[in-house]
Amino acid sequence: MNSSTLRAVTPLYLALTLTSATLVVLVLAAGLAMRRSAPPAGADVASLPPTFTPTSTLAPTSTPGPTSTPIPASTPTPTITPAPTATSDFAPAGKGIALGGITHAWQTWNNCGPATLSMLLSAYGSTLDQATIGAVLRLHEDDKNVGPHELAAYAREQGYRAQVRINGTADLLRLLLSNGTPVLVETWHEAEPGDGLGHYRLLTGYDDAAGYWIAYDSYDAANLIAPDGPYQGIRLPYAAFDADWRVFNRTYLLIYPPEREALLTAMAGPPAPEAESWQAALETARMEAAAQPNDAFARFNAGNALLALGRSGDAATAFDEARSLGLPWRMLWYQFGPLEAYYAQGRYADVAELARTTIGSGADIEELHYWLGMAISAQGDAAGATSAWQHALSLNPGYAPVLDALTAYADGAGATVTD
Repeated sequence: MNSSTLRAVTPLYLALTLTSATLVVLVLAAGLAMRRSAPPAGADVASLPPTFTPTSTLAPTSTPGPTSTPIPASTPTPTITPAPTATSDFAPAGKGIALGGITHAWQTWNNCGPATLSMLLSAYGSTLDQATIGAVLRLHEDDKNVGPHELAAYAREQGYRAQVRINGTADLLRLLLSNGTPVLVETWHEAEPGDGLGHYRLLTGYDDAAGYWIAYDSYDAANLIAPDGPYQGIRLPYAAFDADWRVFNRTYLLIYPPEREALLTAMAGPPAPEAESWQAALETARMEAAAQPNDAFARFNAGNALLALGRSGDAATAFDEARSLGLPWRMLWYQFGPLEAYYAQGRYADVAELARTTIGSGADIEELHYWLGMAISAQGDAAGATSAWQHALSLNPGYAPVLDALTAYADGAGATVTD
């Protein structure tokens, strides 16, 4: 899986100890207004028209764990092991579960990734806070992108096992939660129409009777489980959650202590070969595109799958289709598949235009400067390419693709794409 395919932006923190749910909502609403920037004048960044009319490629073809509270009325029986003894007071009617023993955190500026990871690790006894994690994963104040693989790598450095998976399902989420395993997911978040952004959430439970997931959210205070009591998460209706989750190809992270390895493998299976995972994701995207011909996200997800499977030409066509149908203007702040696919097809002018336009929308992101440098290098502008790469390094001094590109230049071999 390309390590730069999926990225997440992090919104605003409330550095306050809040005793009133009303105050939470008011301050978060003000923060959201401060956080958002206007789309670029005259253009939808991710929806800039492609240079040709695409032809469809999508024909169907002994560390503590979190505590849990079974929800009365025929709680589903876990098929692996029961969740630990309950401590949470949450117990709505219907089938489901609610995990407790997790420390909630309201995020600081652009810090939802580290904040959500800190919540997940707290379920297993960790005291790492978002500031400690963010100091490693966010190298400048306006860093909008901490990708799933970066979160997983950090967790591994702390001694945990960590897997990034795609194409998740609701049934698997229920199984994991029923067995005491919170799940970190990457989703879209759109408080206002047309002004969405990427966001991490920690799923901690579900209620089948009422039709919602329970999530610990570092930013969103809408639909609180307990507005007037201790934090117990927010409700995410099933359909709305899935619509937001699939924007990122239903990415989820399994992070857990080594002693839970056998349990997690029994529930989720061992990590599938990369090609097998992406082929399954492609089939999901194809089915969704067939069911909804105007679904831009299905085609975008297919593009990422095709790219991972080495089919860059088909991927470029799928991305063209997605952009023609219309994508959120922040879409390429987090996912860079179109740039990689177009570059592989020799569409250097398209790569450069799309990278520059996205950067101009407020996304000063190392991946975008990397691809800009690759594109203008291929067009013969060595000085411009070097400038773009140096800027990328000013944002992330250890960004390997740029370091490799500069090394190739220094060796006289020219830059090559690095995943």
